[in-house]
Amino acid sequence: MTESVVQGAGSAKRPTYWSIISKNFSGTVVDSFRTIGRNVRMLIMTLVAMVTDTVRGKLQWKETLNQVWYMIGVTTFPGILIAIPFGIVIAIQVGNIIAQLGADSLQGAAGGIAVISQGAPIATGLLLAGAGASAIAADLGARTIREETDAMRVMGINPINRLVVPRMLAAWIVAPLLSILVITVGTVAGYLVAVGAQGVTPGAYWLSFGSFAHPVDVWISIFKSFIFGTVIALVGCQRGLEARGGSRGVADAVNATVVLSFVVIFALNLLITQIATMFFPMQVG
Repeated sequence: MTESVVQGAGSAKRPTYWSIISKNFSGTVVDSFRTIGRNVRMLIMTLVAMVTDTVRGKLQWKETLNQVWYMIGVTTFPGILIAIPFGIVIAIQVGNIIAQLGADSLQGAAGGIAVISQGAPIATGLLLAGAGASAIAADLGARTIREETDAMRVMGINPINRLVVPRMLAAWIVAPLLSILVITVGTVAGYLVAVGAQGVTPGAYWLSFGSFAHPVDVWISIFKSFIFGTVIALVGCQRGLEARGGSRGVADAVNATVVLSFVVIFALNLLITQIATMFFPMQVG
């Protein structure tokens, strides 16, 4: 009798599948909002530290330049390698459709707008996330598990001022430059394919390109890259400074940085594109 009562009590306390799923789902949602909150707080602290350091003349320019040089070194050549096939693929796919419609003169417009509006900022974000943000997370994560950041706090040095601000500035500098590089290389690659392989005249290509592509499109692309660079640097720093659990924690921080950066980049690109289309609809010059 006693054994049956104990078994009944044990079975009553056993969680159901629905309770497990509900608990995991609620925990994931709550953790997601907490992560967003920590990122927003770090962004505010970084901007405040950037302003105060600039006013007091204590901005870490040397560290900033080192980070700029590193990001340029790891993203320039891959950016060229991505921009060339991107421009070629657009030229081939769009050219085939336009040729069937008998509007070969519009290929420059289609290829240019695709590279400027979508290709360049997305390629910039993915390159910075895969190379720059992962390196930031690995560097800061290694410093965190070695307790270097704790030692900095003991000495009265804020890791935000010393580590996060230079990396944020570096991302702000490199992201627009990389976007311009991708726009240039992708457009030239599409032009060479259109003129050399598809029989489009150079004059018609650049005429349609100039008629549909406006400077505001380039500025929107650069603005997107700037926002992506901000998010990438922020996520990398936040994950790196919160790394726990030794080398496994650093690896998890790098993995989470890349995944989160990719998701946020595509989500922000959709949002910014919709807003830009509302306020700056396409017009023929």
